[in-house]
Order: sequence, then structure tokens, then C-alpha cells
Amino acid sequence: MSWTQDNIASQSGKTVIVTGANVGVGFATAAALAAKGAKVIFSCRNLQMGQSAVATIRSRVPSALLMLHHLDLSDLRSIRAFAGLVLDSEQQLDVLINNAGIMAPPFSRTVDGFESQFGTNVLGHFALTGLLLPRLLE
Repeated sequence: MSWTQDNIASQSGKTVIVTGANVGVGFATAAALAAKGAKVIFSCRNLQMGQSAVATIRSRVPSALLMLHHLDLSDLRSIRAFAGLVLDSEQQLDVLINNAGIMAPPFSRTVDGFESQFGTNVLGHFALTGLLLPRLLE
């Protein structure tokens, strides 16, 4: 048996965050969950690309409940701001999909001084998950 989007149960009434929802696997995940009725919060570093992704999904699923917020996982200040916004605005948070990431960049450091790939892909998602965990556990 092949697994397809049709295998996803209704997500109506659920709130989901997808990091890096503007391209690739994150976009496909956000689109599938929106089509199944979830409220999907796009967290994107590039808001212009995020707006384009939201518009594309809305054209496919006019009833989609989509929100877009800036999140730069390489910046702990951005992570705190995003988490604070979510915690202030969302009484319910059912799923966090930590999808965003960078791969094989030239050596550089995050604004907080960590190697960029480790800081973004590991520490960024770790910090985000930690800040949102109380709401997720509710």
C-alpha cells in the first residue's frame, strides 16, 4: 500500500507550526495539512517567499487557515520573538514540525556566535521547541 495525502486524517481544529514552510518538504507538509483542515503557521526567514507560498496554498485550498510569521532559526532573539508571538496569540498548539535548515554553508557564525549550520539546524530548533513545549504539552 502506498502512503498518500489521502491517508492523513482530518486535521480540523488542530494548530500546526511548520518551520521552513515556504519551500520543499516544508511547503508540501504545510499544503497537505492545510488541505486536511489544520490551521498552519508558516515560520519563514524570508517573508517574501513565505507570502508566495501562502498565496499558492490559498489558491489551491481557498478555505485554508494560514498564518505567516518571521522566524530566523540562526538568531536566538528571533526565536524568542516568534515563540512569544505564538504563545500570546495561540491558545492551542498541537504540532511543531521542525523542518527548516541549512546545508553545507561556507563557514560562518550565527549572530549568537555558534557555527551557522549547527546553530540553525540544531540549537535553533532546540530553543524553539523548548520555548513552545509547555503549550504543546497542554
